[in-house]
Amino acid sequence: MSERQRILSILTILFVLVMATAIGLVYSKHKTRKLFVELQALNKEVVSLNTEWGRLQLEQSAWSDHGRIEQIARNKLDMVIPDAEQVAFIKP
Repeated sequence: MSERQRILSILTILFVLVMATAIGLVYSKHKTRKLFVELQALNKEVVSLNTEWGRLQLEQSAWSDHGRIEQIARNKLDMVIPDAEQVAFIKP
């Protein structure tokens, strides 16, 4: 193998390695951008879910308000507060 063929072989190997590195870099950059877009979408979903969670907590507190429960017990279930003589205390 002559000196010229050896240098040409080394340059070919270096060229192939540089091209493989360039392709790997492009792939890595593309994957990074794709994952960043996915991260942004998931962060947006987290904000949306946190907003909905807060709304549901407010709704739950409104539905479980003591006055509302008492009103439903009186109107729909015909419940009344018992008189004092109807109340019995049981000691353990």
